[in-house]
Amino acid sequence: EDVDIPSRRVLITGATGLLGRAVFKEFNENNWNAVGCGYRRAQPRFEQINLLDSVAVHDIIHDFQPHVIVHCAAERRPDIVESQPDAASQLNVAASANLAKEAAGVGAFLIYISTDYVFDGTSPPYKETDVPNPLNLYGKTKLEGEKAVLENNEETAVLRIPVLYGEVERLEESAVTVMFDKVQFSNKSANMDHWQQRFPTNVKDVAAVCRQLAEKRMLDPSIKGTFHWSGNEQMTKFEMACAIADAFNLPSSHLRPITDSPVVGALRPKNAQLDCSKLEMLGIGQRTPFRAGIRESLWPFLVDKRWRQTVFH
Repeated sequence: EDVDIPSRRVLITGATGLLGRAVFKEFNENNWNAVGCGYRRAQPRFEQINLLDSVAVHDIIHDFQPHVIVHCAAERRPDIVESQPDAASQLNVAASANLAKEAAGVGAFLIYISTDYVFDGTSPPYKETDVPNPLNLYGKTKLEGEKAVLENNEETAVLRIPVLYGEVERLEESAVTVMFDKVQFSNKSANMDHWQQRFPTNVKDVAAVCRQLAEKRMLDPSIKGTFHWSGNEQMTKFEMACAIADAFNLPSSHLRPITDSPVVGALRPKNAQLDCSKLEMLGIGQRTPFRAGIRESLWPFLVDKRWRQTVFH
């Protein structure tokens, strides 16, 4: 019998990553024909495409003819960008520029995922119209990527988002979930940054914003340009770690707040809070409370299984 394939088509880059998986799932479950592409972890679920291979990128876009492309693929670890600047620039800037050109060629609406790290964190909250001033190379490459996609395709949306968490395959996939082991193993004290103000954001919420933006755009061609989305709970890493401990009824007395600005690694903005009122006024967005979202994300990584019985039975 004929399978009813939805007529709206979306292509997602970086579909194997933390955000890309959530974006793929969101579109797929909401009556879109979604194709995800990845590189190292692609097979068998997703198309394997090297985004630096312009012929392969051209071919998949021309074969699939997507209405929307959500570009999640990026090198997003600031310290890796500092140590591998050329590779990061290839992916974050050159590949993004090429994708924007190819999207324009088939009339696809491109959503380019950017970051709060385009700002220096000295005068939050930041509106879309505020002048960026990235402190680290990661922020610089993402800002160059923004400019490159908008120069190559003015029908693009740039979506800036902050630190992400969600259903991870490994704790290291997110700067939020990676703290769980330090929280769980309370027999040794752990230093936690209590200087940088963050706004942890659930990938499910970002995925919903991407879909809502895409659907609004299909009705209204004026939907383009730069947008901000973010969770609205302000927390340092120390406060996130305490909230994680609280969510799982774990002790937090071994967690030590460090209030000095970090001296190692790439420079980080102190508070790059994003003003999200532009999307909110369009009726776009959703926010998962941090404790609920983090419990759902970290549940499979809980070491002490006895705790599960007491809380859920």
